Amino acid sequence: MAKMTQTQLVTEMSTKTGITKKQVKDFMMTLTDLAYREAKKGEFAFPGLGKLVKQKRKARMGRNPATGEEIKIPAKTVLKFRVAKAAKDAVLGAAKK
Repeated sequence: MAKMTQTQLVTEMSTKTGITKKQVKDFMMTLTDLAYREAKKGEFAFPGLGKLVKQKRKARMGRNPATGEEIKIPAKTVLKFRVAKAAKDAVLGAAKK
C-alpha cells in the first residue's frame, strides 16, 4: 500500500484544477495553518472528510508494562481526528442494514 507524497498530491491537484503547483501548495499551507489555529480554539471541521477536535483526558492510573508497577498518568489535552460518515462510507462502503 503506497502512500501519496506531498509532491504527488500537489501535482494531482494542479492537474485536476488547472492552477499552478505553487498556488496549490500555497492553498494547502493556508488550509493547514487555518486548521491548526481553529483546532487550537477547540475544533476544525473539514466537510466530507472529518474534524480536528481538542479533547481533555482525565488523570488515571496505569501500569508500567515492564515492571507491572502502578503509575499515575496525569491529565492532558490531546488532538483527535474524527472521520466523517461520508468519508467512511466512501472508503469502506456503506454499512448494510
